[in-house]
Amino acid sequence: MARLFVILLTITLSPFSAAWGQAQSQGQTVRLLALGDSLTAGYNLPADAAFPAQLEKALREAGLNVTAINAGVSGDTSAGALSRLDWSLADKPTHALVALGANDMLRGLSPENAQANIEKIVTRLQSAGVKVMLVGMLAAPNLGEDYGRRFNALYPALAEKYKLPLYPFFLDGVATRRDLTLDDGMHPNRAGVAEMVKRMLPSVTAWLKG
Repeated sequence: MARLFVILLTITLSPFSAAWGQAQSQGQTVRLLALGDSLTAGYNLPADAAFPAQLEKALREAGLNVTAINAGVSGDTSAGALSRLDWSLADKPTHALVALGANDMLRGLSPENAQANIEKIVTRLQSAGVKVMLVGMLAAPNLGEDYGRRFNALYPALAEKYKLPLYPFFLDGVATRRDLTLDDGMHPNRAGVAEMVKRMLPSVTAWLKG
């Protein structure tokens, strides 16, 4: 009787077990949207050297099933990224790295407007069920102390308000290093992107596993 009960129980639970296994498998598949500007797009780099491609490779080597979606557009401001967000959402991301604001800063645009645009992006992504990690930027010193204070504060403020993980500075370890940037001294070269990925990888991995 006990043996018969086990057999019947196994037959009964098999569809459930299969569905559970499938759900677990699907849950481990990450579609990671990298929403940004030229630093994300891979300005003057081959596709496999761009940040999303190098990050995907590093995450897969770390054992995570991740497909990175390059939604970087060179020259884009936070307003431009907001205007194309629906197009980015069409790729059905499960997670998003939001790395915007560099061009707002370089053009001296209002930090408050940049913050409002990024906030709208974050809330729309969250409303679509997408998990968000914020990637910060720092203002150039030549823009003045007041501008720098206002701009640099926008990322921690949004991270705190929406309980987002924050990577404080996208170009950490790369900015001002001639060996890691292109001839313009601003955009990372292949090695520079690799350094960005190396420094961000622990934070991104912890976020995706969380």
